[in-house]
Amino acid sequence: MRIARRIVGAAAIALMALTAMAGGTGAFAQDKGKVYYLVPTLLDEFQTESVTVITNAMKQVGYETVSLDAQNRTDLQLNQFDDVIRLKPKAIVLAAVDFDSVVPGIQKARDAGIPVLVFDRQITSTPVDLTSVAGTVQIGEIAADQIQGLLKARHGSVKGKVLQILGDPGDSYTLDIQKGFEAKMKAFPDVKIITQAALQWEATNAGNIASDQLLTNPDIDLIFVHAAHLAVPVAGILEAKGKKPGDVMLVSSNGAPVGLDLIRKGWEQVEVEQPLYAQAYGLAMFVDKIAAKETLKPGTYDVLGLKAELTDETWGPNLKIPGAAITKDNVDDPRFWGNLKAPTTPVQPVK
Repeated sequence: MRIARRIVGAAAIALMALTAMAGGTGAFAQDKGKVYYLVPTLLDEFQTESVTVITNAMKQVGYETVSLDAQNRTDLQLNQFDDVIRLKPKAIVLAAVDFDSVVPGIQKARDAGIPVLVFDRQITSTPVDLTSVAGTVQIGEIAADQIQGLLKARHGSVKGKVLQILGDPGDSYTLDIQKGFEAKMKAFPDVKIITQAALQWEATNAGNIASDQLLTNPDIDLIFVHAAHLAVPVAGILEAKGKKPGDVMLVSSNGAPVGLDLIRKGWEQVEVEQPLYAQAYGLAMFVDKIAAKETLKPGTYDVLGLKAELTDETWGPNLKIPGAAITKDNVDDPRFWGNLKAPTTPVQPVK
């Protein structure tokens, strides 16, 4: 069975390599070698767009990228680790299916001298060579600033009632957003915040929460959801209850295409973007130094115009990149990943 899995894994790698080369991105610069990107799934736009931008960014600095889809299966991703390690690439970029189960694969790769760069899904239980993540606490803080402005515009001061719909309460992503949001809202005691969690990040759960809360709290001014896909059923509930766009304001985070569409339609006022493009560029900026086993210098770095901070953590160098607020005034800006227009800005490798 193990032999069969290896054969299937090798075939999958060959197929994905052919697919990458046929993807219309032109000839790869191969003088520096290959990077393998282990993708958790290709079932959502964030992940598919990450393949495009990581491939393009790595190509700019001289690496061919081969992406492997784990199909949301931890066992498959671990098998991919085994197969890729035997190919001895310059580096592995990882977006983990599961934070804990993937740790043995990371350790095997690094023991084999292959650097592991973590993209988006932060892993803190074992050392890695670089982590590039969104500043999730900052996303919550940016959302708070925007919501303060919306409430002040409605009432003349920062007051009112806000329904906050988290994602799954076991996910640090949503807990960090909550932390940043509520810390900045403490200065405004006239704002009542009702918080509920949409278990498993399930969109129908968010819709049910909104429906129930609007019955018991019909004076809700604004609903803040922690992901754009949760905003879609909430907007549907508002429409079903006879609300017009803007009657109950809506703010979301992560910057997905559906969130931008809701802004254009007037249902959503603000989307706080998770900076996918900058997170990918952050990997490419440092990959040469990582491949050369050089130490990364902590400090502030400009990543696609965003002020990112590189710190030394117990799990290794950690690049944290802030998001940005998207409104009707800038919703069509191509720098936002939800418009699915990967940047052409040159990568600036760190010297």
